[in-house]
Amino acid sequence: MALGPIEVVVISFPGNRFDGSILPELQRLVDAGTITVVDGLFVLKDGDGAVTFTELDEIGGDEDAARLAALVDRLDDLISDEDVEELAAGLDLDSSAAILIFEHTWVKPLRDAIVGVGGELTANFRIPGLVIEELLAELQAAG
Repeated sequence: MALGPIEVVVISFPGNRFDGSILPELQRLVDAGTITVVDGLFVLKDGDGAVTFTELDEIGGDEDAARLAALVDRLDDLISDEDVEELAAGLDLDSSAAILIFEHTWVKPLRDAIVGVGGELTANFRIPGLVIEELLAELQAAG
Protein backbone atom coordinates (compact mmCIF):
# COMPACT_ATOMS: atom_id res chain seq x y z
CA MET A 1 0.00 0.00 0.00
CA ALA A 2 1.56 3.29 -1.10
CA LEU A 3 0.53 6.00 1.33
CA GLY A 4 0.19 9.68 0.62
CA PRO A 5 1.84 12.25 2.89
CA ILE A 6 0.92 11.87 6.56
CA GLU A 7 0.18 14.88 8.75
CA VAL A 8 -0.41 15.25 12.47
CA VAL A 9 -2.80 17.97 13.62
CA VAL A 10 -3.62 18.98 17.17
CA ILE A 11 -7.02 20.58 17.63
CA SER A 12 -7.27 22.06 21.10
CA PHE A 13 -10.40 22.84 23.05
CA PRO A 14 -9.71 25.27 25.92
CA GLY A 15 -11.98 24.54 28.84
CA ASN A 16 -12.64 21.05 27.44
CA ARG A 17 -15.30 22.35 25.05
CA PHE A 18 -15.31 19.67 22.34
CA ASP A 19 -18.87 19.54 21.11
CA GLY A 20 -18.62 17.73 17.79
CA SER A 21 -19.08 20.84 15.63
CA ILE A 22 -16.04 19.99 13.50
CA LEU A 23 -17.30 16.52 12.64
CA PRO A 24 -19.37 17.42 9.56
CA GLU A 25 -16.38 19.07 7.89
CA LEU A 26 -14.08 16.17 8.76
CA GLN A 27 -16.68 13.77 7.37
CA ARG A 28 -16.92 15.83 4.17
CA LEU A 29 -13.13 15.71 3.69
CA VAL A 30 -13.07 11.94 4.25
CA ASP A 31 -16.07 11.37 1.95
CA ALA A 32 -14.47 13.48 -0.79
CA GLY A 33 -11.26 11.44 -0.61
CA THR A 34 -9.24 14.50 0.37
CA ILE A 35 -7.95 12.90 3.58
CA THR A 36 -8.06 9.59 5.37
CA VAL A 37 -7.91 9.78 9.14
CA VAL A 38 -5.48 6.97 10.00
CA ASP A 39 -5.24 7.37 13.75
CA GLY A 40 -6.45 9.60 16.53
CA LEU A 41 -6.19 10.29 20.22
CA PHE A 42 -8.09 12.38 22.70
CA VAL A 43 -5.93 14.22 25.25
CA LEU A 44 -6.96 15.78 28.56
CA LYS A 45 -4.79 18.16 30.58
CA ASP A 46 -6.11 18.82 34.06
CA GLY A 47 -5.69 21.88 36.25
CA ASP A 48 -2.45 20.52 37.71
CA GLY A 49 -0.94 19.86 34.29
CA ALA A 50 -1.33 16.08 34.40
CA VAL A 51 -1.93 14.65 30.93
CA THR A 52 -4.00 11.60 30.06
CA PHE A 53 -4.79 10.35 26.60
CA THR A 54 -6.99 7.71 25.06
CA GLU A 55 -7.29 6.24 21.56
CA LEU A 56 -10.50 7.54 20.02
CA ASP A 57 -11.98 4.07 19.64
CA GLU A 58 -11.51 3.42 23.38
CA ILE A 59 -13.60 6.39 24.55
CA GLY A 60 -16.96 5.18 25.75
CA GLY A 61 -20.15 7.00 26.53
CA ASP A 62 -19.54 10.12 24.43
CA GLU A 63 -21.54 10.33 21.21
CA ASP A 64 -19.30 12.99 19.61
CA ALA A 65 -16.13 11.02 20.40
CA ALA A 66 -17.78 7.91 18.93
CA ARG A 67 -18.61 9.83 15.73
CA LEU A 68 -15.01 11.03 15.52
CA ALA A 69 -13.70 7.50 16.13
CA ALA A 70 -15.91 6.23 13.30
CA LEU A 71 -13.92 8.40 10.87
CA VAL A 72 -10.64 6.67 11.72
CA ASP A 73 -9.26 4.13 9.24
CA ARG A 74 -6.77 2.41 11.57
CA LEU A 75 -3.05 2.11 10.96
CA ASP A 76 -2.14 2.58 14.66
CA ASP A 77 1.14 3.30 16.35
CA LEU A 78 2.03 6.26 14.17
CA ILE A 79 2.47 8.47 17.21
CA SER A 80 4.36 7.53 20.36
CA ASP A 81 3.49 8.29 23.96
CA GLU A 82 6.47 10.67 23.98
CA ASP A 83 5.08 12.49 20.94
CA VAL A 84 1.72 12.88 22.69
CA GLU A 85 3.41 14.26 25.81
CA GLU A 86 5.35 16.76 23.69
CA LEU A 87 2.23 17.87 21.80
CA ALA A 88 0.23 18.12 25.03
CA ALA A 89 2.88 20.34 26.62
CA GLY A 90 1.52 23.27 24.62
CA LEU A 91 -2.03 22.83 25.88
CA ASP A 92 -3.49 25.16 28.48
CA LEU A 93 -4.44 23.76 31.87
CA ASP A 94 -7.98 22.37 32.01
CA SER A 95 -8.16 21.78 28.29
CA SER A 96 -8.44 18.94 25.85
CA ALA A 97 -7.31 18.18 22.33
CA ALA A 98 -7.91 15.78 19.51
CA ILE A 99 -4.68 14.63 17.90
CA LEU A 100 -5.52 13.42 14.42
CA ILE A 101 -3.10 11.70 12.09
CA PHE A 102 -4.29 11.80 8.54
CA GLU A 103 -3.13 10.86 5.09
CA HIS A 104 -3.40 13.37 2.28
CA THR A 105 -5.13 10.95 -0.08
CA TRP A 106 -5.64 13.69 -2.66
CA VAL A 107 -1.88 13.55 -3.40
CA LYS A 108 -1.84 9.86 -4.38
CA PRO A 109 -3.18 10.23 -7.96
CA LEU A 110 -0.78 13.12 -8.58
CA ARG A 111 2.13 11.10 -7.15
CA ASP A 112 1.16 8.14 -9.34
CA ALA A 113 1.05 10.37 -12.42
CA ILE A 114 4.47 11.81 -11.59
CA VAL A 115 5.96 8.34 -11.08
CA GLY A 116 4.20 7.11 -14.23
CA VAL A 117 6.20 9.52 -16.38
CA GLY A 118 9.46 8.75 -14.61
CA GLY A 119 9.41 11.71 -12.24
CA GLU A 120 9.95 11.73 -8.49
CA LEU A 121 8.16 13.63 -5.76
CA THR A 122 11.35 14.77 -4.01
CA ALA A 123 10.05 17.14 -1.32
CA ASN A 124 6.85 17.70 0.57
CA PHE A 125 6.43 20.19 3.41
CA ARG A 126 3.78 22.49 4.82
CA ILE A 127 3.93 26.09 5.86
CA PRO A 128 1.17 27.01 8.32
CA GLY A 129 -1.30 29.56 6.99
CA LEU A 130 -0.66 31.88 9.94
CA VAL A 131 3.05 32.02 9.01
CA ILE A 132 2.17 33.07 5.46
CA GLU A 133 -0.33 35.66 6.72
CA GLU A 134 2.33 37.15 9.02
CA LEU A 135 4.85 37.23 6.18
CA LEU A 136 2.38 38.92 3.83
CA ALA A 137 1.52 41.50 6.50
CA GLU A 138 5.24 42.23 7.01
CA LEU A 139 5.78 42.57 3.26
CA GLN A 140 2.79 44.88 2.95
CA ALA A 141 4.01 47.03 5.86
CA ALA A 142 7.51 47.22 4.38
CA GLY A 143 6.35 47.98 0.86
